[in-house]
Amino acid sequence: MKLILASASPRRAEVLRDAGISFSMVSSAIDETPYPGETPQQLVQRLADAKAELVAARAVGPAIIIAADTVVVLDRQILGKPRSTDEARRMLELFSGRTHSVITGVSLVRLPEMDRRQFIETTLVHFAPLSRDEISRYLATEEPYDKAGAYAIQGRAGRYIPRIEGCYFNVVGLPLARLMAALRELGWTEDRESQ
Repeated sequence: MKLILASASPRRAEVLRDAGISFSMVSSAIDETPYPGETPQQLVQRLADAKAELVAARAVGPAIIIAADTVVVLDRQILGKPRSTDEARRMLELFSGRTHSVITGVSLVRLPEMDRRQFIETTLVHFAPLSRDEISRYLATEEPYDKAGAYAIQGRAGRYIPRIEGCYFNVVGLPLARLMAALRELGWTEDRESQ
């Protein structure tokens, strides 16, 4: 049974590839604007479900569609991908010396049965205090600009994160262990190609 990642995210693809899992990718671009009053958990699950539905409508089974959406939250504020250097700087200043949440909603659809699994994973990320110079040097790397929260834990920002509570891969964008459990619930087994 083939796996289809409903995403164009190189980071989600890397998580699966590094775990030795064979899959194909299909873009699932949707409007990610939060609804008024929507919680971060409701937002990520709604968006993951919408991405899975979009790709499932075009795919041919047998297959399992994997879709995910991740947000970074601090003080009840959702921090997306920065649109400018100033916005990225503001996010990093907010994180300095504090703890924030990374929340991912995952939605899986098994075709042709349309059997579904959904879950939400939350990881707490502790940032060390950052000096203005450290923030400026990090912003100059170009690493922050296509990442929710303006940082990549698997990149240079890892030096500023002394610890996390929860799944590391969730911070990258795809909570691997829970994903594997959900895939097994849907009847997926690894074939020889993926080992």
